[in-house]
Amino acid sequence: MATLSAFSSPSWPNPNPNPNPNPNSNFLSHPDHTSNDLSPPMLQDTAENEDDAPPYNLQTTLIQNPNPNFLDRPALSDPTLLHVAFNQDYGCFATGTDRGFRIYNCDPFREIFRRDFENGGVGTVEMLFRCNILALVGGGPDPQYPLNKVMIWDDHQSRCIGELSFRSEVRGIRLRRDRIVVVLEQKIFVYNFSDLKLLHQNETIANPKGLCAVSQGAASLVLVCPGLQKGQVRVEHYASKRTKFIMAHDSRIACFALTQDGHLLATTSTKGTLVRIFNTFDGSLLQEVRRGADRAEIYSLAFSSTAQWLAVSSDKGTVHVFGLKFNLGNLGSDKLHGVSDPNRAVSSPSSSLSFMKGVLPKYFSSEWSVAQFRLLEGSQYIVAFGHQKNTVVILGLDGSFYRCQFDPVIGGEMTQLEYHNFLKPEEAF
Repeated sequence: MATLSAFSSPSWPNPNPNPNPNPNSNFLSHPDHTSNDLSPPMLQDTAENEDDAPPYNLQTTLIQNPNPNFLDRPALSDPTLLHVAFNQDYGCFATGTDRGFRIYNCDPFREIFRRDFENGGVGTVEMLFRCNILALVGGGPDPQYPLNKVMIWDDHQSRCIGELSFRSEVRGIRLRRDRIVVVLEQKIFVYNFSDLKLLHQNETIANPKGLCAVSQGAASLVLVCPGLQKGQVRVEHYASKRTKFIMAHDSRIACFALTQDGHLLATTSTKGTLVRIFNTFDGSLLQEVRRGADRAEIYSLAFSSTAQWLAVSSDKGTVHVFGLKFNLGNLGSDKLHGVSDPNRAVSSPSSSLSFMKGVLPKYFSSEWSVAQFRLLEGSQYIVAFGHQKNTVVILGLDGSFYRCQFDPVIGGEMTQLEYHNFLKPEEAF
């Protein structure tokens, strides 16, 4: 899952541990009960497939905003954006700012709700699909919470109802309906969501960006993290109790992404020129695509829901979409191979000199992107596929929201369908 954060590491002054909810007290309907239980609640989400819903009893409701125009908000200067991340199904995204956090819907685009604190910033916000439970970490010059704590926030109660403390700063969080995954600089902890019991822990090479990915299928948990060597990734199949180490690149791992079912893994290194797609079951390389010839910092990778497309964003200011060529009928088995399927849309184009593969340098036989979208250089962007067919959603740390469409047959430049600045509500709505 793609995230962007503006990292900072100030001391934590604990300006106000009790958040001040948005001045609009009717922002969300709150339950009448007050609970002092600091263990996380039993979650219940409205999954499209009821089999994926968590086996919990305490009912929660979807986040919703009965007053989408925010007419009684006080006029404030634009906040500083510290973090932006999609939720697990890319239907929403969350932002952390120097004064709180906000939640947005992608299609249609709208701000769902916000929580502003009096004196504190939030550097990491992790949603759990669309339910009222979020995981927060402080951030900015005046963090609302310690940088070494994960706070479990229940928006029904507008307060934190649990926390996890560590000896070092938290670099990332990933949520499932049944697990909380916390990423530190050189360690990853996996907790049971219902009682915060520690289940697993893995050591990693230095991981300042908090790289980690988890599958979202109810049947099994697949976790991917950096290994203990440069260029190595570790794949944990917890259901089958198997660990797979993949030497993905010669350079350090810069970014990776996992399909929802955990079957496919896309990786790129700090060089940022090549993206490789692996079978997580046996570690085999299925496909390699080229973003470009120059070095680049890759900010995000994202699979489409059908694993037919892969999107890439980088500091070069261009979002690329690549066509993938797998036999989808074998996904999820150890027999997955990179076999072209004639019924699928066009795959990534190759160089016209690819027939001389093995003679000319590897560059000339590379597979290139099918479609591209040009952005302004100088900001960081993450990308995901939209719920509308052949669309991508792009989020920037400058507050930009783009929805674009690509032609799966012709390819080429994408068409911009929509733009908003989500830090400026008067422009966004």
